[in-house]
This record gives sequence, C-alpha cells and structure tokens, in this order.
Amino acid sequence: MRKHVGDLCLQAGMLQDSLVHYHVAVELLRSVNDFLWLGAALEGLCSASVIYHYPGGTGGKTGARRFPGSVLPAEAANRHRPGAQEVLIDPGALTTNGINADTSAEIGRAKNCLSPEDIIEKYKEAISYYSKYKNAGVIELEACVKAVRVLAIQKRSMEASEFLQNAVYINLRQLSEEEKIQRYSILSELYELIGFHRKSAFFKRVAAMQCVAPSISEPGWRACYKLLLETLPGYSLSLDPQDFSKGTHRGWAAVQMRLLHELVYASRRMGNPALSVRHLSFLLQTMLDFLSDQEKKDVTQSLENYTSKCPGTMELLTLPDGLALPPVPFTKLPIVRRVKLLNLPASLRPQKMKSLLGQSVSAKSPFIYSPIIAHSRAEERSKKIDFQWVQGDVCEVQLMVYNPMPFELRVENMGLLTSGVEFESLPAALSLPAESGLYPVTLVGVPQTTGTITVNGYHTTVFGVFSDCLLDNLPGIKTSGSTVEVIPALPRLQISTSLPRSAHSLQPSSGDEISTNVSVQLYNGETQQLVVRLENIGMEPLEKLEVTSKILTTKEKLYGDFLSWKLEDTLAQFPLQPGKVATFTISIKVKLDFSCQENLLQDLSDDGISVSGFPLCSPFRQVVRPRVESKPVNAAEGGRPGEPGHVKTLEAVLNFKYSGGPGHVEGYYRNLALGLHVEVEPSVFFTRVSTLPATSTRQSHLLLDVFNSTEHELSVRARSDEELVLHAGECQRMAIQVDKFNFESFPESPADKGQFANSKQLEEERQEARGLEINSKLDIHWTIPSLKRTGEASVEGLLNQLVLEHLQLAPLLWDVLVDGQACDCQAAACRVGDPVSLEVRLTNRSPRSVGPFALSVVPFQDHQNGVHNYDLHHAVSFVGSGTFYLDKVQPSGQVACLGALLFLYTGDFFLHIRFHEDGPSKELPPSWFCLPSVHVRALEAQA
Repeated sequence: MRKHVGDLCLQAGMLQDSLVHYHVAVELLRSVNDFLWLGAALEGLCSASVIYHYPGGTGGKTGARRFPGSVLPAEAANRHRPGAQEVLIDPGALTTNGINADTSAEIGRAKNCLSPEDIIEKYKEAISYYSKYKNAGVIELEACVKAVRVLAIQKRSMEASEFLQNAVYINLRQLSEEEKIQRYSILSELYELIGFHRKSAFFKRVAAMQCVAPSISEPGWRACYKLLLETLPGYSLSLDPQDFSKGTHRGWAAVQMRLLHELVYASRRMGNPALSVRHLSFLLQTMLDFLSDQEKKDVTQSLENYTSKCPGTMELLTLPDGLALPPVPFTKLPIVRRVKLLNLPASLRPQKMKSLLGQSVSAKSPFIYSPIIAHSRAEERSKKIDFQWVQGDVCEVQLMVYNPMPFELRVENMGLLTSGVEFESLPAALSLPAESGLYPVTLVGVPQTTGTITVNGYHTTVFGVFSDCLLDNLPGIKTSGSTVEVIPALPRLQISTSLPRSAHSLQPSSGDEISTNVSVQLYNGETQQLVVRLENIGMEPLEKLEVTSKILTTKEKLYGDFLSWKLEDTLAQFPLQPGKVATFTISIKVKLDFSCQENLLQDLSDDGISVSGFPLCSPFRQVVRPRVESKPVNAAEGGRPGEPGHVKTLEAVLNFKYSGGPGHVEGYYRNLALGLHVEVEPSVFFTRVSTLPATSTRQSHLLLDVFNSTEHELSVRARSDEELVLHAGECQRMAIQVDKFNFESFPESPADKGQFANSKQLEEERQEARGLEINSKLDIHWTIPSLKRTGEASVEGLLNQLVLEHLQLAPLLWDVLVDGQACDCQAAACRVGDPVSLEVRLTNRSPRSVGPFALSVVPFQDHQNGVHNYDLHHAVSFVGSGTFYLDKVQPSGQVACLGALLFLYTGDFFLHIRFHEDGPSKELPPSWFCLPSVHVRALEAQA
C-alpha cells in the first residue's frame, strides 16, 4: 500500500512525499521477500531521485546527450514502446501546483533522495529482482532502458552498455514482427545515445533485416532501405565518394561491402534500378582495393546487367525523404597516374615573330622581384604551360593509366573535359590488358576558338556507367600544368620532294626536330636538282614563306654554294589557298677537296708510280694495280677510293618559315624543317699540281695529274680542250695553257681586317679568292658516260703559294716590239739589210716607283743541239748603241726606249735582253724581270 501511495504522490508531483513512501515501502517489502513489489518500489525511488537530480528529464533537450547521426529522439521511442510509463516532470510545474518552493524545504528533501551513484545501484538491484520472474520481462526491460538513460546523462557509457547487454538477453513473450523492429530500433538508439555507434548500427541493421523477414507477407523494402541508410555513419560509411579519396580507409571494409550489397539489393527490390546502379558503382569505386579477383568479376558483371537496363549517369539522385546521392565517377577504372598536355609536333608549333615579341610581354610589376606577388606568379607558372595550341589543330593530352582489374578493361567514350575555350573532344575507345601497369593513352580534341583553355579532367564510360573525372579529385596524380593558350589559326604546310626518304635521322645541335629526312648519293663535284613540292593542307591561306639553310657541323671543307635556290617564281603564286600546290627547285652542289689523300699517294707509290715529279716528256699513264698481299687496313682509311671508308657525308637542314591567316596577323609563324643527307663519293683526284713557263710571258702551263677513283670509265675536259679519258683507277697528266692572272688585291681596310683573327687567316682568305678565280677560268669538268653523270673538278684548295706566283702576272710588265710588232709568241720577220726598230716598254703595276734601269741586247742563234752561238758581229749590227736606258717609272706609269738593228745575213736570230746589275735592279726580285724571248727571222732582201 505504501508503494502505491508513493506512485500517486509521484504522479501528483509531490517528490518529497513519494521519496518517503518509497523508502518505507522498500523497508517493508524486504522483510516479506516480495521481490516483484520490492523491485517496483526501488524503481519508483530511483525515478523520484532522477526527477530531483535531473529536472530537465532523461530524454529532454537539456539533459539528454545528442550525437551526430542519431535519427530518432528518445522521446519518440518512449511513445512507441509498449508499457512505457516514464513520467517527466517540469520543475516549473511543481511551483504552480502549490508545492512550497522554499529553499530550506528543498534541502530537507535531499535527505531522502538517492545520490547519482545510488540511483544506479538501486536500478541494478531492482532489475535483479525482476529477473526472478519469467513474466516480468517487459518490466525488467523498461528498468534497463531507464537506467541506460540515466547513465547516459552521467556519461558512464561502459556501465550503460552492461545494462543494454542485459536487455538484449531478456526473454520476452512472443512478439510480433513490428514489436521486434521497435525493440531493435530502441536498442540501436540507446547505443547511439551512449556513443556506441557501431553497436547502434548493428541493431539498426538487424531491425532493417527484420522488416523483410520471410515470415512477413508484404516485406517493407522501403523501411529496410531507410534503416540501412541510417546505419551508414555507424560503419564509417558515407555515400559521398570524395570522403574516400583522402587519407586512409576508415572502418571495416568487409562489413561495409556487405552493407553496400544489402543497399543494392534493397534498392532493386524497391524497383529503383538507378539507385542500384549508383550503390553498386559506389561499392566498386570505394571498395576496389578490398575486393578479391572473383568479387571484382562478380560486381562488374552485376553492374553491367543493371546498366543494360538503366545506364549510370552523373546526375544527382534525390530520394523521396530529401536525401541526395552524389554521382560516383570511376576514377579508379582505369587509375590515372599522370596527365601531360602535349606540345604540337615540331612542324606545327607556333612561334612568335621577333619583331612582335616585345608586344607580348606584360609587366605585372615594375620591380624585378616583389614578395607580394611572388607566390601568385609561382602558382600561375606551375599550372600554365609555356607552349601554345592552335585553333583548328588537333591537340593531344597524354594520360598514363593503369588497369587494376584482373581482366581486360574496356573503356568507351573517353574524352577530355575542358573550360575556357570552345573545344571539340574526339572520344576514344581503348582496351587495357589485365593489370597492365602504366599504359600511355592519348586523348585528342580540336579547340574551336582562341583564348586560354584549361583541361579539367576526362570522361569515360566503363561497364555502362558514364563518369566525369576531375583532375582536382584524383589522388596522387602528377601533372605539369593544365592550362594552355590557344592562338589564332595558322596554315599547315606539307612538303614532299623528288628525293627518297632517308633512314638517317638528323640531330641538329639546336635541338630542332626535323619532320622529313631525304638522302642522295653524289660524286664529288656533281650537282643535283631537288624539287620541293609545297602543299597547303590546312584551312587558312599560306601568305608568307621564307626558306633558310644551315649546314651541320662537318669536318670537310666545302667550296662554293652547297645549296642554292630562287623563290621569286614560287612567291608569285602566293597567297597559296588551302589545297593548292606550289613547287620550287633547290640546287645541291657538292664540291669538296679534290686533293689526293695520303693513303692514295701510298697506293700509287707502292705500285711504282712516282708522284713527286715527272719529266714533261715522259708519258704518264698508269693504272693502280690491285694489291696481291693482304694488309690490315683501317676502315676509315683503307680500301680503294670510292669504298665506304672514302665516302664523305654532308648534312644540312632546310627551314621553311611560313605563316598566314589570323595567326599571321597576331605575329605567329610555323617552321618546317627538312633534313638533307648527302653521301659524297670521290670522283677524280689531283695527285700533283705544278706549272711550266709558256713561250709567252703572259701565259703559263698548269700541269695536273688526274686520278680516276671511280669504278667506271671517266673523261675529263678543261674549257674547250680535248677530253682526257681515264679508265677505273687510272692516273694521267693533263696540261692546260692559261693566261696569267691579274689578281685583284684583297681588301685591306680596317673594317675588313677586323673580320679575321690574324694575318694567317687573312692570307688564307686571299689564297682562296685567287683559287676561286683560277678555277672559274679553268672550268674543268668530268663525265661518266655509263652513268650519264657529270660534275665539276675544282682546283680550289690545291694551289700552293709557289704555283700561284707562277700563275700571276709580274708587277713589272715588259713588252718588246720589233718593227712595231709585239714579239711574244711568234717570230718577227724582217729583210736583210733593212734597219729594224726595237722598242722596249715597261709598265709599272707595283705600288711603288721603280728604276732607272739599263738593258743590253745580246743577239744569238740556237743550233737546236744545245749550242748557242753568241759570236754574231759579222751577222748583226746595231744602229746606234746596244744598251738601252729606262728612266724611273711611277706606279701605274709606263716608259719606253728605242733602238735599231741591222741583219746582214738571213736566218733565225734570238735577242737576249740582259739587265745591268746596278742598285735599282738588285733591290727587286728576279721574277719581276721576266722579258719575252725575241725571235727575229731575217729574210732575203727583195730585188
């Protein structure tokens, strides 16, 4: 009876009275061993004490602890729980109901109130009494719930878990399916209340499974799906794939995969295939590292079955209760490790014209360094790439991808995601082998407008799921920048030539890439015409073209112009419209050194042929015989001329700089490089060069020993002389009569001198200029009739200083005239008994004045047997003195002296003019006094 009165007082808000009655009831019931009522009295005592200590209530907003992720409040659970009789009293209501609010009375009540620790002990005691009765399971369960709520307020989670563990094993009467769901739901909420999130998720999942138990005629799949969603936080799961892209994995992957599978199944039974695809995609994306090979195959097969009916998209899925499921891009199918924006091919890369370079430089700060903007510039530099793309041209981005699946991965519709510029992405399809390792994939597209384009990511279709993968969301990706400038459109030039392509790839020291390499084989001195075909394969007109050449580093000395061309006729066809073709011709002329090599000289010497000097009268016509004995020969030196060891190589690069269209207006151009590889085989060699004086002082004989180093019969011709035929390996001497040269003095102004490092180099330049002039007058050509090939044989580089002096006109020019007729090559005729005038003229071509000179004329006769007869006093008589005197001659001046002779007999007479060895003549070199030999033929006097 006292316990019942305590209950009434508690319901009436009379805390002090209820505490007194409960204490008395407990004492009385202990003595009679009525454990059921004793437990109820202890529970009432605990309830009154809880109201005193926690006036806000155990389930109110003030006293109750809130945890993120809890779905239902404890108060709502009480309303649905069968037999719940917990009373929540507002302390304000006590005062309005007439209870004395005097503080002294409150202090007095505390004497009968249990302490927080005693409350829990009394609850334990009460629950132990309830457990003695099988039919008191509901009351025992309710007491456990009340104790847990109190412990939750006291933050004693471990003790609360013991009460909940006891509540799990309480044997209740046969419950309906709905009551079972409510029981597990309440257990889940209580575990959530004390911070046991995984335990809470476990019972929430049990409740979800109970919603679709086989015993239920109409399974509640929507309720099951909703409860499963509420379990996600307890298992450290989130439906946002971004939460799994950073840091290490949280939670038990095996449990998470099981839960995701249950979500997929529940959403499918709900009749929502899009939801199934989304959850299965999420499972594959986030749990890929924890799936076995067989599980990967099973999941992907299921995904393909689902997507065949409902393809996966990147749209946000919103559930009826307002929950939004973010899209799941497949960033791991395939895994991308590196993204690199590729520069255009070397032949298509735009370059800025030098005259406009200054306009493109923007100065953001007048200071060389500013700490305020240094960081922002560094970030901009790290993202923006230092090359440009061109509007309308195909641009490439290379991805290094990896297939983590144990089977072949087919990726369809893979393309680029860009912003900033209108961009036409050209999708690609690829098939990656199982666990392929890093595999390069190139994605292409065409920018349609100009500006700054940013590559944000890529899109794929894998297993029927369309994914937009952004670079910012890819973990561990390496990129050299994702922003590049797109310049206006430029024309595209395609070059083809009349020569075959070369297997040799030229590597210029400048690092320029060569798009096309051609090769040709020529004999030394031969000229080849290279026809270049220019085709505009772009969409813009070709307006400007500039052609330059560069000879790569070579050890060989080149004479003359190696490459020459004329662009006037080609440029007259510009602007070259798209699809049109223009041609022009380049002349390739190889003229290397024609001097004999040391190994060839050795070959000739070994075969008994003297190359040091030949008597003019001896016939020089020899053939180099093959060696009988075997000698070790170096590959670079041995063998006959014409073999690979003697083949020279010349390499050059032709640069075609062109522009047009909007890009030309903005100051951009393109450069196309054509590599030229020329193999030069020897044609003829000059083994020896010497000179002999001619009958005229104004002429000389140039002697050349010519060797045919080819394997074919070869003919050599100089000017209009007869051809000299040489068999293979044959050497012959040819004599060429040439007029002596009046070499122009080499420029010696201070500006010209500054171009040469020293006097030696200056002298070499002079000698080369003289050799060029001599070679142009000789005009030596060779012809190989069997091959119908011809070329030039140059003596440049062969003529030494001595030979040049013999071929050069002396600074003093002497002319002897007999009867007014110059006597240089031919004999002068006169009559016996008639006086013959003799005139000696001197022209001074030297830069200084010379003279005076004294000359004596000595007549003689040549008997053609080596005997000269100078005793001719009876045959020749001088009219006047036999000595001539010439006055001093200024530079570029001329002087003459006159005399006369009288021939008394007929015959051929020669006049030898001697200089007196006085002071002026001794100061000058002997070569300056080269007078012609005077031949006079005295004929009989006319009757």
